[in-house]
Amino acid sequence: MNEKRVSRISEEVKKVVSELIYNGLKDPRVNSLTTVTKVEVTRDLRYAKIYISVFGNKEEKENTIKGLESAKGFIRKEISGKIDLRYTPEPIFVLDESIEHGIYMSKLIDDVNKDSKNSGDNSDEK
Repeated sequence: MNEKRVSRISEEVKKVVSELIYNGLKDPRVNSLTTVTKVEVTRDLRYAKIYISVFGNKEEKENTIKGLESAKGFIRKEISGKIDLRYTPEPIFVLDESIEHGIYMSKLIDDVNKDSKNSGDNSDEK
């Protein structure tokens, strides 16, 4: 299948699932600060790997994934209703921690810069 078409379908799935998480799901386990960061649909359109980022502690992340897993059938039905495809991809939810990792790396860089700035100030005074 054409790579452009798969990419467009991935973006449409991302849009639909994001809207569902924001408005459509009533499961209290799904954290309100949940974001769909990326969707990868396979070339045969059978599966959609949906990367989810959750702002919260480890327990909230696990509960959100469990809530989304239990709503998988509803989410698939909504995708099929909003996107006209021969096969509706089966959602596979994956916890994406790249945002947290990026924040952690940024904090480390800031700490190193702060330390080097402080040590630079001390050497001027001597």
